[in-house]
Amino acid sequence: MRILFISNGHGESAIVDRIADEVRRLEPSLGRAHFPLVGLGDGDACVPVVGPRRSLPSGGLVAMGNIRAFVSDVRAGFVSLFFAQVRFLRSAHRAYDLIVAVGDVYALGMALLARLPVVFVGTAKSAYVAPYGSLERRIMRRAVRIYVRDERTANRLRALNVPARFAGNVIADLHRSNERLAEGRWIGVLPGSRGAAYADAVRLAAVLIELGKSGGSVRAFLSVAPTLQAKDFADALRHAGWTICEGSNPTPFTALKDEVQIVAWTGDLGQLLASSEFVLGQAGTANEAAASWGVPLVALADDRSDRSGWYRMRQRRLLGEALALVPAEPSQAAAAVNALLSDSEQLSRMKRAGPERLGPPGGARRIAVETVEFVCQRKLAS
Repeated sequence: MRILFISNGHGESAIVDRIADEVRRLEPSLGRAHFPLVGLGDGDACVPVVGPRRSLPSGGLVAMGNIRAFVSDVRAGFVSLFFAQVRFLRSAHRAYDLIVAVGDVYALGMALLARLPVVFVGTAKSAYVAPYGSLERRIMRRAVRIYVRDERTANRLRALNVPARFAGNVIADLHRSNERLAEGRWIGVLPGSRGAAYADAVRLAAVLIELGKSGGSVRAFLSVAPTLQAKDFADALRHAGWTICEGSNPTPFTALKDEVQIVAWTGDLGQLLASSEFVLGQAGTANEAAASWGVPLVALADDRSDRSGWYRMRQRRLLGEALALVPAEPSQAAAAVNALLSDSEQLSRMKRAGPERLGPPGGARRIAVETVEFVCQRKLAS
C-alpha cells in the first residue's frame, strides 16, 4: 500500500514531511511519496519527491486577483507544468492507494484527478480570515476525510454540511525542540522561505540597527529556511554594509554592524523560538509557528498594494493579537517595538492569543493515525 502526499506551498511541504514522518513511525511498511505542485520539494524531506515540478516566481502565492504574479508564473512555464502535473495525477491510481492533499482546494481538486480516495488537510483558509466558498465546499465534500486549521472553521463547515474536523495544530508540530540556543536576551528574525526573504532579511536587519541605537547591543538569530541559501543571505547583508564572519552549519555565518550581532541558524526553528524574547517576522508558516508557541510576533506593515501587503493583513486577521504590525520604516518600527516591549499587559495578551486561536499541537499525529487506519481498512476490504 502506498500514500501520495500532495502540497501546494513551501509551508505545506513542511507539513507533508511532518505527517509523513508520523505515518512512517506508525506503519513503516507503508510506501510514501510527495508530489509538490509548488516548488521543488527539496527541503529536509523524509519522503521521496516525485512528479513534474518547477520553481515559479510567485512561490504559490497567486490569490486575490494578483494578475501580475500569475502572468509571471505563466511566463516561467506554468501552463506546460500544469498539464504535465495533470498527466501525472491521471496515472497516479496505478501506483498509489490513497492521496493526502495539503494546502488549499486547488490541491484537493488536482488530487481528485487521480480517481483515488483523498484526505484533505486544509491549511490555506480559516473562518478568522476568509471562509470557504460554496464551490470550495462542494469540492471538499468529495474528500474521504477533511481536516481544517482551527475549531471555528470546522464548526462553520459542519453547519454547512461539510464533515470537517480540527485534529490539532499541525503548524505547532513542525518544530519539536524547545532547547534554547543561548542564554540571555535574543530576538528571532524570520524572513520567510521564498525568494523575497533575502531582501526582507536586510529590511529586518535595519530595524535591529535602530533598536541598537536606543537600547545598546542587540543579538538576534536569523532563520535560514531549508529552501534558501545561507550564502545568499550573507551576500545580501554584506552588500548592505554588514561584516560577515563565516561559520559552519547550523550557524553558517554571523553578521556584525554597529552594536548588532546576527547569527544565522539553519537548525530546528523550535530552538530559535525557544531562545527568542520576541520575533521579527515576514514569514508565513514560520510566523504562525511563533504565534503557536506563544512568542510575541512583530511584522512590518507594508503600505504597498502588492501580494506582500495583502498577505500580511490577512495574517493579522488570522492571528489576532498574537501579531503586532509596525511601520515598515526602520526607525518607526524600532520605536513601535520598544513601546511594545515596555507594555507588559500587551505582551501577555500576545503570548496567549496565538495558542488560543490556533489550538493545541498534536494534529500531525492524529491525522497520521487516522490515515493509517483508513489505509489498513481498505487493505482488509480488498
